[in-house]
Amino acid sequence: MKVIVVGASGATGKLLVENLLHEGQEVVAVVRSADKLPEKIRTHKLLTVVVGSILEFSDEELKKIVANGDAVASCLGHNLTFKGMYGYPRKLVTDATKKLCLAVEHASVNKPIKFVLMNTAGNKNKDCKEPISFGQRVVIGLLRLLVPPVTDNEKAAEFLRVKIGQHNAAIQWAVVRPDNLLNDQAVSAYKVYASPIRSAIFNAGQTSRINVAHFMADLITKNNIWQKWCGKMPVIYNEETQRS
Repeated sequence: MKVIVVGASGATGKLLVENLLHEGQEVVAVVRSADKLPEKIRTHKLLTVVVGSILEFSDEELKKIVANGDAVASCLGHNLTFKGMYGYPRKLVTDATKKLCLAVEHASVNKPIKFVLMNTAGNKNKDCKEPISFGQRVVIGLLRLLVPPVTDNEKAAEFLRVKIGQHNAAIQWAVVRPDNLLNDQAVSAYKVYASPIRSAIFNAGQTSRINVAHFMADLITKNNIWQKWCGKMPVIYNEETQRS
């Protein structure tokens, strides 16, 4: 299997690449700088590194990157700095998702490519009519106005849910929604739900990045897991997270 990973040098992206390589998958890592990848990953025989920004690649260049791929995984996100949150590009995740999907649709593929987007538990899945308290709606509304990455994450997932939809001939998708992210060193027990089991604003759970990477890799490589969550927005928590 050939998997294209964008945001591959990020905190979760590196873990996903490592997980996929460990499972014997061919990986194309798209990064701004190859030096940001750990050496044990960078020198792996199954890894191809493509240096550049997704938003700066031409449509033809992106089509070549995704050609003959079986899956695309996006771990893109905004740096938690003033420039990262308020500078260019404000719609990094959304615009990259659109460009990648367009490239996939224009590439000649014999079967649908899997598209796995890392997102957030604070983003509502409108297909499930997920209940949100008045207080959480108010806070999220303010965050949309004050913190551009919130809207970016929402619009990226909404593009897959609405524009790509459930019957696209070239793309199948899943949006992975972790809660408060932790940097644990090893995979631990975790649980996956169709919708949040607690408030992402007032009673957030915890999710290890390495568990997110493990679940994303399983989504891509294990057909039974993909069939369960294809076209959905699963929420992942570390197992010790209890229902509020």
